[in-house]
Amino acid sequence: MTTNIPDQHGRVAVVTGANSGLGLITATELARAGAHVVLAVRDGTAGDEAARNIGGDVEVRKLDLASLASVRAFAAKLAADHPTIDLLVNNAGVVLLGKRRTTADGFELHLGTNMLGHFALTGLLLDNLAAARAPRVVNLSSVTHKNAHLDFDDLMSRRDYNAARAYGVSKLASTVFGLELDRRLRVIGSPVVSVLAHPGLSRTNLTPRAWQDRGLPGRILAHAGLLVTQPVERGALPQLHAATAPALRGGEFFGPSGFLELRGRVTEVRPSTEAADPTVGKRLWSVAANLTGVDYL
Repeated sequence: MTTNIPDQHGRVAVVTGANSGLGLITATELARAGAHVVLAVRDGTAGDEAARNIGGDVEVRKLDLASLASVRAFAAKLAADHPTIDLLVNNAGVVLLGKRRTTADGFELHLGTNMLGHFALTGLLLDNLAAARAPRVVNLSSVTHKNAHLDFDDLMSRRDYNAARAYGVSKLASTVFGLELDRRLRVIGSPVVSVLAHPGLSRTNLTPRAWQDRGLPGRILAHAGLLVTQPVERGALPQLHAATAPALRGGEFFGPSGFLELRGRVTEVRPSTEAADPTVGKRLWSVAANLTGVDYL
């Protein structure tokens, strides 16, 4: 329940993709609990509208995770304005079930936005996070990560592209990143805690948007799918728990407790075997650092 969120006064929280869906609920509840919330959004107009609806102590900053130049500019300005950052929620995500698309830097869109952009952002803000008391990074995973596989010979899905598979790969990569981040933070004794969450099947704007290139049949399937999802307010509870519950250990992972982790109350869940493999984590980290030019830990 959101009523269990501890007092957040005096804390600076950054939420990517905060203008809609899970990010909007997360930002709203953090602001309601007293945090100063930075709404990191691609669309400034939508961010301004979200800020008006949220109220409280919020600010809007433009961030396009599909552009490393945008990530660097955002991080540089934010780091200068907020020497101490208490919480980073890597929530933003894209899923488009159409033709293959790429980011401004030539990365496959899902991987580039959902994982590589957040990898770079986290590294660029890590010193500010480490300066805080009880700092935390939350990476948003998905149940789809459990059926995905990282093909390091074709991470950008150039061969036999399938959009749903590419999305799953991006969420597996995000999960691997969150767990490897925890390992590396522990090695250096950092105060920053890395935890993960996934929302199960939730009623967000990503669901119909994902099918926008599939015509009328796709739109019908999208709306039918909404009938089996849980409300976005419930879907946001795992990441709110990960972001605010006291005394969490690094590497903990939260999601719904119901059948196949699709819906239900918040509980601790397990990542896939591949996601939890330290060898995979080390390899993906090296690749991500080379691709983004942001090398840390």
